[in-house]
Amino acid sequence: MHRLTPLCLLSALTMAVPAAAQTTHDEALWVNGTVMGQIQGPVVFFAEVQPRIGDGVSRLSQLLLRPAVGVQLSKQVTVYQGYAHVIDPVENGPDLQEDRLFQQVTWNVGTVGRLEVQSRTRLEERWRSDGDGMSLRARQMMRFEYPLAPGSKRLAALGSVEGFVGLKSAEWGGVTGFDQVRTFFGVEIPLAGTSTLEAGYLNQTRDAPGRRVNMVHAAALNLFIRL
Repeated sequence: MHRLTPLCLLSALTMAVPAAAQTTHDEALWVNGTVMGQIQGPVVFFAEVQPRIGDGVSRLSQLLLRPAVGVQLSKQVTVYQGYAHVIDPVENGPDLQEDRLFQQVTWNVGTVGRLEVQSRTRLEERWRSDGDGMSLRARQMMRFEYPLAPGSKRLAALGSVEGFVGLKSAEWGGVTGFDQVRTFFGVEIPLAGTSTLEAGYLNQTRDAPGRRVNMVHAAALNLFIRL
């Protein structure tokens, strides 16, 4: 059971959200399209496009483009180096542009009974167009998958929790300490080949200045095309 220790750490992160804070709510649609595959030998890649529709599902609130190249160290562990470009549209003003470099370790932890467990650890270096300096942020996600039918192509129940911790702020922003936590519940639907579609509910709970908490309730659709 010691393998699930990161989940305990994430639970502690959620407790860090101020209990007396004022909470604002928003409804959203988050869509993710990811293409992934093998380049040659142990070298692999993925490329993501993520439009996020917010403000009561009324407008594009963020667009994220994120490619990465990785090396499979074993069947269980893959390390990646990637880049992300993030666009935050601003009404009546120039869009905010963010550039990120990130390093990622994906670890297929194993199974607990029929429950499949995966860990993803990511470190992000972030720069933004509205100020100077680099912000540094760490992210830890635990993902759980439970097959609802036998076989490799089967419907599965999904759950994940991801904690974000700021390690260094910059002139433009960023935080030190607790940043946000995301939780997801849904199903994985098999498609052609090994491609899949994930559909479910995502909750983003984010710390904000002035003892405020911003909470997003999002319908999430994630398409994974595996080449």
